[in-house]
Amino acid sequence: MAKLEAESQSPLSYLFGLCVADQDREYTPERRSLRIHGHSTTIRLERAFWTVLEELAGQESISVAGLVTRIYDHCQVANQKNMASCLRVVCLKYINIGY
Repeated sequence: MAKLEAESQSPLSYLFGLCVADQDREYTPERRSLRIHGHSTTIRLERAFWTVLEELAGQESISVAGLVTRIYDHCQVANQKNMASCLRVVCLKYINIGY
């Protein structure tokens, strides 16, 4: 039934239907301190992105800090200097591949 409803709506209308008032915690930015190669850093992302990173870390059988370090290393090779942006893009790509 939900699939039929989704097909009858525009993509944006469908997404708006998924965003309900009691999900405001997902939009709240959250700071986390972690170590990347021994250096302390703080990263600020919306809770929804931390949720995706936690899921991906579980799939990789590593901690979130370990995952962020691996992403950091890749971002440096790809010449991306904004860590938060890189993490957000990785989260979106992870969701898009449908794991």
